[in-house]
Amino acid sequence: MLRQYELVDRVLDYDPDADEALLNRAYVFSLHAHGGQKRANGDPYFSHPIEVAGILTDLHLDDETIATAILHDTIEDTVATREEIESRFGASVARLVDGVTKLSKIEAQTESERAAENLRKFLLAMSDDIRVLLVKLADRLHNMRTLHFIPKPEKRRRIAAETMEIYAPLAERIGMYEFMKEMQTLAFEQIEPEAYTSITRRLAQLKEGGGDRIAKIGSGLKLLLSRSGIETEISGREKHPFSIWKKMQERHISFEQLSDIMAFRAIVPTEEDCYRALGVIHRRWPMAPGRFKDYISTPKRNGYRSLHTSVIHAENTRVEIQIRTPEMHAEAEFGLAAHWAYKQKPGGLSVRPETQHSWIADLVEILDTAASPEELLEHTRMAMYQDRIFAFTPKGELIQLPKGATAIDFAYAVHTDLGDQTVGAKVNGRVVPLKTVLENGDQVQILKSKAQAPQQAWLTFATTGKALAAIRRHLRAAERDEQVKLGRKLYDDIVARLPATLGAGALDQALVRLKLADEPTLMQAIARRTLPDAAVMEALMPGSGGADVARAMPPQAGAISITGLTPGVAFDLADCCHPVPGDRIVGLRRPDAGIEVHTIDCEGLSDAERADDADWVDLAWGDKAEGGVARVSVEVKNEPGALGVLATVIGGHKANIINLRLDARDSAFHTNTIDVEVRDVPHLMRLIAGLRATDTVNAVTRV
Repeated sequence: MLRQYELVDRVLDYDPDADEALLNRAYVFSLHAHGGQKRANGDPYFSHPIEVAGILTDLHLDDETIATAILHDTIEDTVATREEIESRFGASVARLVDGVTKLSKIEAQTESERAAENLRKFLLAMSDDIRVLLVKLADRLHNMRTLHFIPKPEKRRRIAAETMEIYAPLAERIGMYEFMKEMQTLAFEQIEPEAYTSITRRLAQLKEGGGDRIAKIGSGLKLLLSRSGIETEISGREKHPFSIWKKMQERHISFEQLSDIMAFRAIVPTEEDCYRALGVIHRRWPMAPGRFKDYISTPKRNGYRSLHTSVIHAENTRVEIQIRTPEMHAEAEFGLAAHWAYKQKPGGLSVRPETQHSWIADLVEILDTAASPEELLEHTRMAMYQDRIFAFTPKGELIQLPKGATAIDFAYAVHTDLGDQTVGAKVNGRVVPLKTVLENGDQVQILKSKAQAPQQAWLTFATTGKALAAIRRHLRAAERDEQVKLGRKLYDDIVARLPATLGAGALDQALVRLKLADEPTLMQAIARRTLPDAAVMEALMPGSGGADVARAMPPQAGAISITGLTPGVAFDLADCCHPVPGDRIVGLRRPDAGIEVHTIDCEGLSDAERADDADWVDLAWGDKAEGGVARVSVEVKNEPGALGVLATVIGGHKANIINLRLDARDSAFHTNTIDVEVRDVPHLMRLIAGLRATDTVNAVTRV
């Protein structure tokens, strides 16, 4: 463990103007606050925050950040309070410490809720000051280094999985690749112990059998570049075990088949030398196709810059080479932390602590739209994908997306409002479906309309957390609005069934009795039948909702119109009977579900009548019904062009085929079930008559 003077001296070495008194006070306060607490390995607990502070001194961070590291567990694990931290160390340090502190005392029912609440608070604090993230990553890195001391294997695996899913990607997103690699390696050892042991053993055998191949290749590379007049520093290493295992999984190959397990780094003086070195290397060894990436002209979203290439070296060995300048290397090692100019570097890069990266803003937007802890965790993990592609707007703006992203993801990455209004997309000048998967270098133009709104179907092909969160937020809002609208109609029916006229203020009093916040909440509860009609009647007019009274009331005062409501939102059209406007319909109500609309003669209703939780409501289409999907069974002659005749007749009647299924086929006839979009029952009847009048068709029935 670092002693007090050693820690202070480390900070003063790179920042002579640091507040030495602040660091000394933080050290003494944390030592006394943690007292006799012990870690799993038996060391004093106080050793942990000091080691975390030591990790951050390697990044040359400012004195407030180092003090935060020393104090980061005092609020969570001791009797110290934020107010006490603020009075002793200032508002800035107190805010940072509070941002790092977990919500360990929250009352949550599930592990996912606790994890989500911790992540929610952490991300909000991080968006306010990125130094919160730097302290948290150092904290997690030291915890991973000592993870093997925890006796329970399931706890070790849970912590390792959280590190792999959240903290390693966070380190990658701010360019701290050394942190990311070490966390991944330590987590991999716990999550896949057999694979970790196998790969590390094979790497050791390879090193013993092949001698110092890395040193030989590295010296040859340095000699090649120096002969071309390029001053360079070469370092080589084997790829870390998790990276090797990931490649084996992605390519479905064994360790012996993996050719690129060595990586070299060439540090050259200038950006121009990077491209000169690349040319020299490619003239000497053939490049592995598809393995060149220019992150200098198109940096990664986290600011990472470098040239990457893979070449076929001697004995068909594939070798990865990264070429960068010293400044690029500093950013690649320490990412955002490398931007701190430490005050003493005149003219150097500097980033204010409150600076936000756009991806952090995306994460905060996800916080506002997630409906559940599970959804928050899912979307946050999606937003931190590591494998990314580059696509461009028509104006040349670079948009980075996860590999596998679609056109709708691109729209939401540009702006949430653009995503909401998307009606189509052009990729490289060609109109494509919104589900089209984008490739590196695609130019994407989004077509929009103010009349458009996010669709349920988008959820099936959106891949980014930002897109999914925005679509789900809009759909939830639309669903609530329509449920409130339907609930008002059902409420009017309930009021009509009361034995007397309601008095003034009855609705407000009912809300108090039902302990509901407002009128829309009541209407939504009625629509989803989370409140039985009898309970609503009783709340509106005490004594009217009793079982005897409720049975004496007529079931409905009149049919309720579903005009203006959208199928699939406030109600669902039953798949068993496929009702369309013009059919006589009824609604099946079950607790906490939308109304299911059936035709009055639907055979499936007999099963529903036996269900204890089912309730009925008389429905009508209203004057402005917008059509529906009917299902017909068509028996046609087994001859060439039969399906073409069907399609011609259906198209001629201005109907649209949604789905077609071949059910039976013999030498003379085959039977197809066809779902068709029609305006109403008369439209459907004309279509059926037209099909029956065709020589190719033997029989048509509505299913």
